[in-house]
Amino acid sequence: MAGDDVTQTLAAMGPRLRVVRERRGVTLAAVSCATGISPSTLSRIETGRRKPTLEVVLQLAMEYGVALDELVGTAPAPAAEPRKTAPHNFGDDKAVLPLTQYVGGLHAHKHVLLAVAERPGRPRQMSHDGYEWLCVLYGRLWIALGDQDLVLTAGDVVEFDTRTPHGVANAGSTGPVEYLIMFGPQGERLRLRTPPALGRGLGDGKTAE
Repeated sequence: MAGDDVTQTLAAMGPRLRVVRERRGVTLAAVSCATGISPSTLSRIETGRRKPTLEVVLQLAMEYGVALDELVGTAPAPAAEPRKTAPHNFGDDKAVLPLTQYVGGLHAHKHVLLAVAERPGRPRQMSHDGYEWLCVLYGRLWIALGDQDLVLTAGDVVEFDTRTPHGVANAGSTGPVEYLIMFGPQGERLRLRTPPALGRGLGDGKTAE
């Protein structure tokens, strides 16, 4: 493997580790207790600010119960069928559909939380490096953001520094809640670009960029 390939593989491994950890529904603190790796080191690895050593990769692969080729990204795709992006199941009440390939920069996911029979307790919060933009597509989403509790409905958008403790839950009992997440592991943010106002075209002295 060439040097550039190694660098790219290591850069992509951190986000993959984060996806696998979230798939198991465990926090950085819980993984730290199980492996002896500090939460800050795990966070830097997941956000691409630190390259994992082979020893760390082996520890995490064993803790998460995944094959190394899944973390490295070399797991073979089925030859008989076209490649599909399948949702990751986070237990019986949550599924996450990755929308990007986790090779650095912004990551996009679609999340689905199933309806619950009873109103849950306040969502369990976690914090980590990065910046997040969340948009509700359907249903009612309860987000605990620091000391605040918000209930978002379809079309509502919230953005926040993920170092702020945060957690989510389905706030409704009649159906699922679906939402999109854009996550910048190193603090990347969306850039709002709007076209010129109607009636102000190129004839007004504006030039196309």
